[in-house]
Amino acid sequence: MEIEDYEQVRAVVRDFVRNTVVPAENEIDDNDEVPAKIRQSAKEIGLFGFAIPEEYGGWGLSMVEESRLVIELGYTTPALRSMFGTNNGIAGHVLMEGGTDLQKREWLPKIASGEAVASFALTEAEAGSDPSGIQTSATRHGDYWVLNGAKRYITNAPVADVFMVFARTDPNAKSTRGISTFLVPRNTPGLTVGPHDRKMGQFGAWTADVYFDDVRVPASSLVGGEAGENTGWSTAMRCLAHGRIHIAALCVGMAERLVDESVNYARSRKQSGRPIATFQLIQGIIADSVTDLYAGRSLVLETSRAFDANTDRKIGPSAAKYFCSEMVGRVADRAVQIHGGAGYMRGIAVERFFRDARLFRIYEGTSQIQQVIIARHAIGEAAND
Repeated sequence: MEIEDYEQVRAVVRDFVRNTVVPAENEIDDNDEVPAKIRQSAKEIGLFGFAIPEEYGGWGLSMVEESRLVIELGYTTPALRSMFGTNNGIAGHVLMEGGTDLQKREWLPKIASGEAVASFALTEAEAGSDPSGIQTSATRHGDYWVLNGAKRYITNAPVADVFMVFARTDPNAKSTRGISTFLVPRNTPGLTVGPHDRKMGQFGAWTADVYFDDVRVPASSLVGGEAGENTGWSTAMRCLAHGRIHIAALCVGMAERLVDESVNYARSRKQSGRPIATFQLIQGIIADSVTDLYAGRSLVLETSRAFDANTDRKIGPSAAKYFCSEMVGRVADRAVQIHGGAGYMRGIAVERFFRDARLFRIYEGTSQIQQVIIARHAIGEAAND
């Protein structure tokens, strides 16, 4: 994509977010659903495929371009980004990173257009931050594989058309070995999706459990075409590295919105006959949030540049996700504090963002997992002694 085109698209997305989605935030939160007209507009703009290569109908954005776009998307409810986040992120990247040419040709154009919603089915009851505990099994029977097991908290599962399912193909392999990925359409017999979860926040972004009861898929459904010792695990890790930068950028966008809400409220709210913006303690709180925002944005963009250059796809993504997910939590907490009692009321943006932000410290790898990754890469072999 030429840079002129990119800037035009970014401007369109910014206008869509601020003038169409922001006014609908309370409706989305109250109804726990993104209106169909907003979903359709997102498809028409092309948001379901911004990270998918152009040859498959997407925009083929670089990591830097994607991060700048996602910062714009973060300015509103994360339910918007969640609609197409897995298509562009961890689910779509499974095919981009490990799929066969035939799998890419069949599914990536549908994913890029929004014709198909893809889900990344990795997490289980006993395999969350440590996916090596995966128990879902895949057993070979001639030209078919048979899947059995259950997945938990799967984003977009209630509306997904296809699942990227991680399953253990070698029951005797230890830890992360013997895990492969399967492309499983929703209408496959034996696949069922539970009711969507009732969460603390991020209403409108649906998750649910997914069950596999003797789900029979052809051998061609095995992503990459072969069940190697570590193929599924390595694919998942590459997808998560990209996804962590994506989530970090989203947190930066949310922090920008929270700073704007804080500043606007401080200017208009009066105490003792004058705006609370004149109080130095309020100024100090806002200064801390602005500094956090600047630091997060800089970290995301620098990490994105290193990702594009292939010079750091391990520590950087973890550091960005760790810092920015923690950072937006701090900014949200300060925003509520500035709003006082109003900040605790439903219908006020900062109250909703406070609930929404809490999840980012958990998914795509908890803050504690990011700490472990960062430390082990920094310390080296001594960390494992």
